[in-house]
Amino acid sequence: MIAFAAVLSSCNDYETYGDKKEKERNAIAKFISDSSIVVITEDQFNQQGYTTNLSRNEFVKFDKSGVYMQIVREGCGTKLQDGETTRLVCRFSEFDILDDTTTVCNNNPSLYYYGRSVVALPDIIQVTRTSGSFSASFESGIMYKVYGSASVPSGWLVPLSYIKVGRPQSATDDCAKVRIIVPHSQGHATASSNVIPCYYEITYQRES
Repeated sequence: MIAFAAVLSSCNDYETYGDKKEKERNAIAKFISDSSIVVITEDQFNQQGYTTNLSRNEFVKFDKSGVYMQIVREGCGTKLQDGETTRLVCRFSEFDILDDTTTVCNNNPSLYYYGRSVVALPDIIQVTRTSGSFSASFESGIMYKVYGSASVPSGWLVPLSYIKVGRPQSATDDCAKVRIIVPHSQGHATASSNVIPCYYEITYQRES
């Protein structure tokens, strides 16, 4: 009987992929509610000139990817052009929505990595735009070191259709900045395999 009870307990503790996805949906919904985020549709986003109202804390939800995005700063210079390949400098913070924990951060003078402070270096990604789609890989930085993959999360590429990625040349120029909620299907391999949604604040600018 004891062995049988142990088997039943083990079965009850097992989480299916569907269970994990439901937990993810609930965690994202709670994060949105706790953060007082106002979700707008893609149609409303388009009608607003591809902007999100910061005073209302608006995030647009992209139905195809499930990514939520807020444009804090559009950036300076130009958008990435079709057929163009360039290197972008990215500074970011990553927040695990399930664990309610900041996991990786390189957007401060001191890099925060699982409780340790080390020298802060930006992440460099090489990105190409082809027929409106983006592909990218990490060339250096903390994301590659932490997760052991050069693959850039698909969620990181969603903002590139809407922001300018120039390099500030004057005191009045600002690099692009976005906030995004990235479901596991659009995240890095660790997030994908463990069904972990992440929240990011990211800045983008050309390397040169």
